[in-house]
Amino acid sequence: MPYKVTPTHLNGVLLIQPTVYSDSRGFFLESYNAGDFEKATGLHRDFVQCNHSRSAGGVLRGLHYQIHNPQGKLVRVVVGEVYDVAVDLRRSSPTFGQWFGAVLSAENKQQLWIPEGFAHGFYVLSDFAEFLYMATDYYYPQHERSIRWNDPSLGINWMLKREPLLSDKDMRGGSFLTAETYE
Repeated sequence: MPYKVTPTHLNGVLLIQPTVYSDSRGFFLESYNAGDFEKATGLHRDFVQCNHSRSAGGVLRGLHYQIHNPQGKLVRVVVGEVYDVAVDLRRSSPTFGQWFGAVLSAENKQQLWIPEGFAHGFYVLSDFAEFLYMATDYYYPQHERSIRWNDPSLGINWMLKREPLLSDKDMRGGSFLTAETYE
């Protein structure tokens, strides 16, 4: 199997380690193969959009989600290192309001599967990072919502090295307690 899949305490969130073939010339890995992904995870997902962002050290993006047309995301880092976070926004879930975080880096090559129904964000631990994610639905700005990264009711430990750099949108993020959530 080309992936080692580790379930997290959040139902549906998976840490994925692809098989890496390396030698003195460098390395090769298959970051995604629909058939192998389905065999390894039991999930059939059609990805419709692939995004690539570059962020400076200390940048924190999130916590973002779409209330309509929710996106499942398969995320990874190809340059640098981030602390990646998923928050369960499914009211019917036993882990509603809980979060999971993992260090994703170009070095460890781990990926995180974040299913539909979760908010997502990351904090750049390195001098800069390039972050790739495939999404199961398109981006609809009118449906995007943002929860404050430091919401006290979530209590996320972001592994901050310094005060985070935020976009205006993320500075205006709302409270988890009043956020629109999923059934």
